[in-house]
Amino acid sequence: MFDLVLEGGRLVDGSGQPPTEADVGISNGRIAAIGDLGSTESAKRLDATGFMVAPGFIDIHSHSDFLVPADEHGEILAPFLGQGITTIVTGNCGYSPAPVNPATADELDSYTTFLRGPDLPRAWDSFGSYLGYLDARGVALNVVPLVAHGALRIHEVGFQGRPLEPDEQARMKRNLEQSLEEGAFGLSSGLLYAPGIFAPPEEIQALAAGLKPYDSIYTSHIRGSSETLLSATKEVIRVGEMNEVATQHSHIEAFGESHWPKIDAIIELHERARERGVDTGFDVIPYVAANTTLLAIFPPWALAGGVDALLARLRDPEQRQRIRRSIDEDIPGWPCWIPGAWPHNLCEATGWDNISLLWVESEANKGLEGRTLPEIAEGRGTDPFEAAADVVLEENGHAMALFVGVSGDLEDDAGLRKLLAHPWASVETDAILTGRGVPHPAAYGAFPRVLGHFARDVGLFSVEEAVRKMTSLPAERLGLRGRGRLKQGFAADVVVFDAASVADRTTYREPTAAPAGIEYVLVNGNVVVQRGAVDTQLRAGSVLRRGSSDA
Repeated sequence: MFDLVLEGGRLVDGSGQPPTEADVGISNGRIAAIGDLGSTESAKRLDATGFMVAPGFIDIHSHSDFLVPADEHGEILAPFLGQGITTIVTGNCGYSPAPVNPATADELDSYTTFLRGPDLPRAWDSFGSYLGYLDARGVALNVVPLVAHGALRIHEVGFQGRPLEPDEQARMKRNLEQSLEEGAFGLSSGLLYAPGIFAPPEEIQALAAGLKPYDSIYTSHIRGSSETLLSATKEVIRVGEMNEVATQHSHIEAFGESHWPKIDAIIELHERARERGVDTGFDVIPYVAANTTLLAIFPPWALAGGVDALLARLRDPEQRQRIRRSIDEDIPGWPCWIPGAWPHNLCEATGWDNISLLWVESEANKGLEGRTLPEIAEGRGTDPFEAAADVVLEENGHAMALFVGVSGDLEDDAGLRKLLAHPWASVETDAILTGRGVPHPAAYGAFPRVLGHFARDVGLFSVEEAVRKMTSLPAERLGLRGRGRLKQGFAADVVVFDAASVADRTTYREPTAAPAGIEYVLVNGNVVVQRGAVDTQLRAGSVLRRGSSDA
């Protein structure tokens, strides 16, 4: 007897093969049988006739590390479930909540404020105790954790913008290895952000060498996506090649119109690397805009010492003008990790007109959310730089922004389509949901957008290829052995959707519309979405650990 049978659907099993008609029988959170199950007993049946049945979608690039420990996370992360995401990969871009050194914990907290929702207790220090905290409280989705270079570096030296001493490097590596033993699936870096911005390639190379014995992946928000795009892409490939580990180029992109022609070149770099035997891949946000901290607009030297040091510099008229000159005049180049160098000047690449505020912490500035920096500047009688600097000061650095111009713009997304169509491209959201501010539309619609707009309407690829990019491909990249496919014995993470109507209904100005066409979502055999309604209280997810039997 089954716990649940999904009847009559067209199965898109995640392999990329065409759909087949079959029932899916589920027992004890696993797929127990696939075939004609009409005569078998089941405690519950759901009619999937006329719908597609697919594995649950895996968001290979999420930033919900600081949300999942909160009691309210099921409600805040409901838009992920609502679009069919059953598994999130956390710890990306060099940001993770662990390990924690009490001596530098305040710096870690300040560094990650834009990722936080409800206040969290300091209830863990090691990576393992963080995962144990999640286990004890339960999670609404499956969590695949990465440990972050940023957290490891802050643990040792805080925000000091200098090369590490040999003993500091050795302690970082031991901390990485301990985190891998405690369940981390790999190491991420955020080389555009402090403190990753201060780490020379040799530091990353030496640290990532610790991944090989654990057969774990290295993922990277590379150093730059504009002037330094080609060199930065070579760097992430080199980490994998030198250390013989899998690498993932996070949210591959070309930022700013003058750099879109480089897309062919970065794809070729990855293709040539694979021909040499390098296990390299990448993931793509299916939009032409990205969200990140507003602090990313500032030059590296201004961020040395952390957020408080930046705020002090912005209060000093002479230093403030020096920062302005850097943004207006300095050109990113290689090497970009030495003091004073730029990896990626976001303002130069995309222009002030394409930067808008998504979230600020204070109630006083809530009216600024959703407005571009030029609009804010006009309202304040100043220019965009001064407006941005003032907002950062008023918010103590706690502000998030949307940047348009990622591999395309609102008129031309040919570059984005080229990246997304590549057979090694996994789909991601990169969305930051905290329960505050205006989110990126990907938080509500990324996966339905790929299924509806890019697969069905544009014809960029088939629906079965779209599903592969969302399921088995990211599962293979991460080493998830029992998820990402509709297959007997695999976890019963399942999405039932209407291929004819599935769609993202958000816009950049109205980013919180629920998608169309997602009928049911199951997490480990539990129905968490039914006809679009999300059960925000159910804790059906699992905290997955590298090498564990349920991964």
